Amino acid sequence: MTMFDDREKAFEAKYRLDQETQFKVNLRRDKLLGLWAAEHLGLSGDAAKAYALSVVDVEFSGADHDASHKVMSDFTAKGVAVTEHQVQREFARLAEVARAQIIEEGGK
Repeated sequence: MTMFDDREKAFEAKYRLDQETQFKVNLRRDKLLGLWAAEHLGLSGDAAKAYALSVVDVEFSGADHDASHKVMSDFTAKGVAVTEHQVQREFARLAEVARAQIIEEGGK
């Protein structure tokens, strides 16, 4: 194997790891967003956990929407006074929290 082949394999491995980490971060972010939204919707306990999972499921539903759109849609339907800007700001903040948690856990 040449040095070029070794380098190519290393780049491929890093890319794969980066993609896997980003996937985990996105799932964690969506779960955290769901828990945050559940509080605003007046949900707690198992109902809050179930709602958070429904937010995570949006990523796998094939819909054109992401978790923040689902949350905003649910807020609007329930008359919760949270703006789209607030949801997007929380979405971004929780992405950073999720990334820190995943890194701290060693990528688990």
